[in-house]
Amino acid sequence: MKAAIVGVSGAVGQEFLRVLGERNFPVDELVLFGSARSAGRVYTFRDKQYTVKELKHNDDFKGIDIAFVSAGAGTSLEFAETITKHGTVMIDNSSAFRMYDDVPLVVPEVNAEDALNRPRGIIANPNCTTIQMVVALKAIEKVSHIKRVHVSTYQAASGAGASAMAELTKQYEQLLKGEAPTIEKFAWQLAYNLIPQVDVFTENGYTKEEMKMYHETRKIMHSDIEVSATCIRVPVMRAHSETTWVETERPVSVEEARQAFSAAEGVILQDNPAAKDYPMPLFVAGKDPVYVGRIRKDLANPNGLTFWTVSDQIKKGAALNAVQIAEYLLTVNGLDVTQKS
Repeated sequence: MKAAIVGVSGAVGQEFLRVLGERNFPVDELVLFGSARSAGRVYTFRDKQYTVKELKHNDDFKGIDIAFVSAGAGTSLEFAETITKHGTVMIDNSSAFRMYDDVPLVVPEVNAEDALNRPRGIIANPNCTTIQMVVALKAIEKVSHIKRVHVSTYQAASGAGASAMAELTKQYEQLLKGEAPTIEKFAWQLAYNLIPQVDVFTENGYTKEEMKMYHETRKIMHSDIEVSATCIRVPVMRAHSETTWVETERPVSVEEARQAFSAAEGVILQDNPAAKDYPMPLFVAGKDPVYVGRIRKDLANPNGLTFWTVSDQIKKGAALNAVQIAEYLLTVNGLDVTQKS
């Protein structure tokens, strides 16, 4: 098994290295790619040092089975043909190909089999907020079809990358010293603040992030589900939180929901409000699952159910989800992951 990481120097690229190591992914040879600025850097994986190669339009991907790509939509669009032309499976973490009809959009706990039909040799990793939500929704969908969802997300600084995390830390330091905070990665100061905008606004008043949750959820779940989202940036370093309200075709009791979440793949039920036991990003950062709590009936709709989820968006929302896709391909196809269906 020969694998590559494209964009290894970024936050998600570094997470790929950690996740591949943690899960003992069967990599015999690893190739690291980055921009001209990153080329030449050295990273250690399983006690062996690897030097980053500059990503170029050449035959460097010949013989590579799987490429984990996290270098931005522009890079993915530009280099997709270069990466896949020799049969490499490209698992792309950007938004570039998510809504293409001939590119599967995959969350393994929900629609793993979609990864087998990849005419372009590309599998798209969904947006981090969508991944977290659909893992939880899948559990309820098994009990009763979900007609619509209202969701508010509370998104950590890390969702905007390593430099955004550094900026949040720097803002707190500057403010404590009485200095004006540095504002570069976000529209406003994030420290001691909430920003009700993630990504740019579209004509309908929703942001692109919010519209991703609408469109991606329908594609992943193969469903007519309607999703209305409000995405908020919060001064948390790592791990996103979401408040989710669902309307199902029939009433679903709290106990049914708890049982469904308890049995769901990739979900940890943490729901004991009386003991102040519920998921929080402080304790979920660095963990694999989607944590679910605060489950309750909606007071305004007999078919409504409300719950709270927290998940590490760099891990499950990005690197881990992509590695799980690769693991699924290995399970189904063996080492011949380049085989197209």
